[in-house]
Amino acid sequence: MKVYLDNAATTPMAPEVIDAMTNVMKEHYGNPSSTHAFGREARGVIEVARRKISGLIGAEPKEIVFTSGGTEADNMAISCAVNDMGVTRVISTTTEHHAVGHCIEGDQPFKVDYVRVSETGMVDLAHLEELLQDDQKTLVSLMHANNEIGTLLDYKAVSALCKKYNAYFHSDTVQTMGHYTVDVNDFGADFLTCSAHKFHGPKGIGFLYVNKEMKVSPLIHGGSQERGMRGGTENITGIVGLAKALELANADILEHQEQVQALKSYMISQLRERIPDVNFHGETDPEKSLYTVLNVCFPPFENKSMLLFLLDLDGVACSGGSACTSGASTGSHVLRGIGADTNRPNARFSFSRYTTMEEINYVLESIEKIVLAVPAS
Repeated sequence: MKVYLDNAATTPMAPEVIDAMTNVMKEHYGNPSSTHAFGREARGVIEVARRKISGLIGAEPKEIVFTSGGTEADNMAISCAVNDMGVTRVISTTTEHHAVGHCIEGDQPFKVDYVRVSETGMVDLAHLEELLQDDQKTLVSLMHANNEIGTLLDYKAVSALCKKYNAYFHSDTVQTMGHYTVDVNDFGADFLTCSAHKFHGPKGIGFLYVNKEMKVSPLIHGGSQERGMRGGTENITGIVGLAKALELANADILEHQEQVQALKSYMISQLRERIPDVNFHGETDPEKSLYTVLNVCFPPFENKSMLLFLLDLDGVACSGGSACTSGASTGSHVLRGIGADTNRPNARFSFSRYTTMEEINYVLESIEKIVLAVPAS
């Protein structure tokens, strides 16, 4: 049996998304910037998709800038805040995705302050307020849900603090867009990011939500596409796939949450029963944790360094953290950031709407066989 539990890295595309994209490839091949009928038709397809997306998140169409994915969107938000809005300081955490972390580290023309996080990855709101009291032009960049340990941000509290101290607020919502109902007016952020392949859409397409009050310039220069906000011919096929995937995700989002959370809760309870001294990185309370991600801290065992390899041999696909750092020898910066015991083996299991109970039971048997050296039945 083969089981895919690495959905936080990427998800399989929904058949309906593939069909929508295939139709665009066949029927709408004009350059959207061309003024002839073929180009106007392609432009119309993009703008219909933009309106659909903006409507699903409570935004205006002009607030959506299509990008190549979440990484570009995160980079663009930070670059615009610094270059266009006069930001001289960024407040973030050491547990952010590298799309933010690498963008703000090193020799930069702005100061960086790191807000403390708890051992489960919760942002210390009191410390955040203490930092914000220093009167500087500030961007607060905090992810909605950590991609490795699943801990959720209290975004309403952060938004309120940013408004109180006149700071800008950017949130990496790559892991939550399409998994929760996102309303930009409720969220209260100036920038939000999206990547379609995290919710059964295509890779290589995403968007940056930019509050209409922000006056920003492009990160990528070239033509006047995206109302001058991003040069380069639009990925019309990807844009349509993104819009369809987000539409499907929002159509039954509560049912999807309940279904996947039930699988996650079952796996937690079974691991506690079957594996002595098992633990979990990040929050596991459903109110505080992303329902698609479970980071398991296993007890030491022989061949612990080969855990992911052995699971892969048994047909189970999971990860040790972010796929973006796969192959790195430094270990997880997120686990270091929360002070976790990195000498113990860990694995991130991440679920989707296509995950089944049969698959979870197979994974549990594989874990027992590997960690406890239990013979196969």
